[in-house]
Order: sequence, then structure tokens, then C-alpha cells
Amino acid sequence: MRKLKGLVLAGGKGSRLRPLTATGAKQLVPVANKPVLFYALEQLVEAGIDEIGIVTGDTAAQVEAAVGDGARFGANVTYLPQAAPLGLAHAIVTARGWLGESAFCMFLGDNFLMGGIADHTRRFAEADWAGQILLKRVADPAAFGVAVLDGGGRVERLVEKPREPLSDLAVIGVYYLGPEVHAVTPHLVPSARGELEITDAIQGLIDAGHEVRSSLVAAEWIDTGKKDDVLEANRLVLATLRRRVDGDVDPDTTLVGAVVVEAGAQVRGSTVRGPAIIGAGTKIVDSYVGPFTAIGEDCDLSSCEIEHSIVLDRSTIRGVPQRIADSLIGREVVLERSPLKPQAIRLMLGDHSVVGVV
Repeated sequence: MRKLKGLVLAGGKGSRLRPLTATGAKQLVPVANKPVLFYALEQLVEAGIDEIGIVTGDTAAQVEAAVGDGARFGANVTYLPQAAPLGLAHAIVTARGWLGESAFCMFLGDNFLMGGIADHTRRFAEADWAGQILLKRVADPAAFGVAVLDGGGRVERLVEKPREPLSDLAVIGVYYLGPEVHAVTPHLVPSARGELEITDAIQGLIDAGHEVRSSLVAAEWIDTGKKDDVLEANRLVLATLRRRVDGDVDPDTTLVGAVVVEAGAQVRGSTVRGPAIIGAGTKIVDSYVGPFTAIGEDCDLSSCEIEHSIVLDRSTIRGVPQRIADSLIGREVVLERSPLKPQAIRLMLGDHSVVGVV
């Protein structure tokens, strides 16, 4: 069985999550109060891959501060700066020296996959294929790169966002590749969007006569590039919670179902209906926290209602009369009812903000 390295991509602009990612890494957006990047690292280590290279971009300092040397995950992490976000195949070119002749698993750091990758990793490690791609059946193949297979699960070709439905098998953000790919990447040319595409690299392996196999994913997979996708990933993880109360909850508070209250959190005169998680140091007073809500650390919520939402660290929500729902609220945000007269909505919003007003 061959030993694999892990290659995690943590660059990119995160434009679909702005303004949340205007100054932050999209891979560090939390799902159930844990950065989505951490799920990828944990799943690699769980699959026996502990030598991990992280390809970074403009937010390299944030990623390095969050992940460190990888010891907390049981991994040895090396950082591989990418000069510009020039495509997934370019990330392989960037990592060429570190990868050496090792086979590897490339995992997109903003992808979320329930169930892990251990079985898929074992299958590839035990074979001598040049590649293995993970596929998921989707209702709208035109929005994805799709794979066309032969009767035995061998990949015959890949088509990026086909106009005609050649297949309903979308290529998701986990790829297994052997060192043979390094003979292909030097000959790739940028696509119309100016990037070296991973689909072209894999097609190059197939065209050169190498065997590329597929592995069908039954578990939930989400590309957390949009607000609603992050909320859905949050919902999936919170649904697996078990009740745990390490913080301070007073007798006037009602906890219903799978609620996690972290150490140092305080809940006073409120109702928290799970699944939900309340981060360390957060204070909730006279409020309702509904299902599928994750409140980060050191937040302050009072006289408000919120459900199916994510609130990042150190944010404040006070006296908001309407229930907040389906929302993704960034760090150090202040959302409160103004006492000023005449009554009006007063906003200070950054570029690319989206606000729904009732």
C-alpha cells in the first residue's frame, strides 16, 4: 500500500462570500463554530494522511495562525505559497517540489464532505491507478464539471459545465493523483478564465493512457462558497450534536434538545432550542436561540430572537424586534435597535453587503 501526502488548497478570493471574506480566508468561515478548513485536515488525518501541504494565497498569515504546525490535528503541515490563484492544477505545479514522487490527495479547503474519506483513500492507496476522482450525483449537471464513465467505473472523459446532460456525476473537491500528473501539468494551457484547470490535468492523464478511476460519494457534499451553502453545512453538523452544558445556565433558561453551551458562556432568562451551539465567553440574556444556530465566542445577545443562522466571534445583537433567520453574521458586528428619533433604518454597510428588510 502506497503512502499518500495531503495537499489542501486554502487560497482563492472567496468572492461569493463577500463582504465576510473581504479581509478573511473563506476556508476559515466556521461551520458549527469550527473553520471549514479544519474538517478537511481532520478527515485527511483520519484517513492516515499526516504529511499535509497547504497551498496559501493572500490570506496566508490567517491560515497559518489558525492551523499552526498541524500538531493539534496529528499532522505535520508545510505551507506552500501560491503566487496567484491561477487554478487547481497550478496549485499542483506550486507544490511540485514538496510532493516529490508521492501519490497525494488534493482536498479543496472550502469543501465540506460528511462521512470522511478513509474508504476512498484506502481504495486508491491499494491500487496503482494514476488518479481517482470522487463523484456525486447532482440534479443540475450543467453547474459542475462532470465525468463520463465506462461500465467498470473507469473515467473516460471530463466535461466542464456541459450544455447537454452527458452525465449527472459531478466532480467534487477531493482528488487522488499519482506522480504521473507531473508529466501533464507542464503542458497545460490556461483556460478561458486564465487558469490551469484540474479537469484538463486529469483528462491529460486519460489521454496519455493512464487509468483514472471514480468513487461515488453517498454522503452529503457541499462547496461552502455561498452563504446558503455555509448554513446548510452548519445544519448538517449541528444535527449530529449531543447535548453538553459546560457553561453557566440559570434556572430561568430553558434548553430544548441537543444544545451545547461551551465553558465560560452564560445564558440568562432565555430559551435555546437545539440543535444549537453557544461559544465560550458568549452571554445570552432574555433571548431566543432557535434550531440550527451557531453562536461564536465572546458574543453578546440580549432581547433578540435568532434561528438557522451563524454568528461569528465578538458580535453583539441587542433589542432587534424582528426574528433573525437564515443569516450569516461576521466578526465584531454590532446589530441593535437605535433609540434615535425619528425612527428609521440606519446602516453602515461594506461593499457587496446583502440586507433583507421587512
